Amino acid sequence: MKNYYINDKRKLARRRRLIPILLAGLVIVCAVYLAWTHRQDVLDVFGSPAEDSVATDNATMDNSTMGNATMDNATAVAADVPEPPKREPVQECLIQDGDTLSSIFDKHLISQTTLFQIMDADEQLLALDILRPGNTLTFTFNADWSLERMVLSVNPARQVVYRRVDAENFEFEEVIHPGTWVQQTLAGGIEGSFFVSAQSAGLNDQEVASIADLLKGRINFRRDLQAGDTFQVVRRQQFVGDEFAGESQILGIRILCRKRTYDAYLFSDGKYYDREGNSLMRAFVRYPFKCSQRLSSAFNPRRRHPVTGRVSPHNGADFRMSVGTPIFAPGDGVVTRTLQHRFAGKYIEIRHSDRYSTRYLHLSKFLVRKGQRVKRGDKIALSGNTGRSTGPHLHYEFHVAGRPVDPVTAPIPIMSSISKKDRAAFKARVTQLTADMDQAKAPEAGLRLSQATTTN
Repeated sequence: MKNYYINDKRKLARRRRLIPILLAGLVIVCAVYLAWTHRQDVLDVFGSPAEDSVATDNATMDNSTMGNATMDNATAVAADVPEPPKREPVQECLIQDGDTLSSIFDKHLISQTTLFQIMDADEQLLALDILRPGNTLTFTFNADWSLERMVLSVNPARQVVYRRVDAENFEFEEVIHPGTWVQQTLAGGIEGSFFVSAQSAGLNDQEVASIADLLKGRINFRRDLQAGDTFQVVRRQQFVGDEFAGESQILGIRILCRKRTYDAYLFSDGKYYDREGNSLMRAFVRYPFKCSQRLSSAFNPRRRHPVTGRVSPHNGADFRMSVGTPIFAPGDGVVTRTLQHRFAGKYIEIRHSDRYSTRYLHLSKFLVRKGQRVKRGDKIALSGNTGRSTGPHLHYEFHVAGRPVDPVTAPIPIMSSISKKDRAAFKARVTQLTADMDQAKAPEAGLRLSQATTTN
């Protein structure tokens, strides 16, 4: 019994020793099976090594072919794309409607720093404040592609040249070409409006507007004129070579209506009078403010600027006054500008006629809008200290024929009729102009060239 029990224990011990061996064998069998199965899956997906070799060769050929095709396409595309234009040391820009100085400078790769330097130089002239379509800008660059010179061509007779003085500053020079002034006499009849009739006779828009402004206080162009009425105009126009410079002046106008005659004649003093010598120009007051104000800086073409220290023209007179002082129109006219300028601050420009205009800088508030008609004595603004200013003041400019004059001393039109000593000369002038008009009175006479003179 005892021996049987011992034998059973020995058998059980041997069986226990076999369990790890059997488990190890089972693990090996499972591993082999899984390895075989995985190999088949890999071959099913990626193919055999031989197939891989063929596929690799084919892929290499395909990629080579595609690469060649891509290179060919790229070459073809490159051939179609034009090379970027070479940057020229001298570049010209024709100003288009909607252009700004900033957008033009960006187009020509000119920095904003240079833009502000140009605007600084233009502070007194303000020629760049409003860019007019048709004008041109010509840029000249140095070897480092820094702007060395810029020319604004307003018309063949007038240019403004901006030259670099140093790394931070420009100066300007206004160049005027006198050219030749050609006098002409034109005649026409009223058919429809005066504007259309005058254009048909050969007058341009500026000249028609000048006549309307000149006679607006004496005639209603819509109600007083009828079909069959006639008119004659003596004008002179400026030419540089054979090119019209854009400047013209009305020397005499006569409108013959059924009931009466309206006329105006330009005398040597730059003012218009009727046949009897009565002035058609409304008189100006000397200053655009009512209370006495101290003159702090006079008109000076060679003034040293109090902020920059540079010598530059001071095209007006500065009057020290408290911020908010009322500013009045010194004469009748039309507001042509109400703008905010980097250096001039808030400023207004009024055109009083084709010959006279005024400017008001460093204002604090506008009381008129662009295009508004104003009468002498109308309140137009409040003085201020805006823009580049050393203190509260009004900068006041008076322009005659587009050029600034001293508003304190200039002989602005204040008189109302021809003086006795000038009556004989005026009468001779009227006789000469009416003789020219009489010769052009017949419609078949058309345009007559009566005189050509060169002025300085």
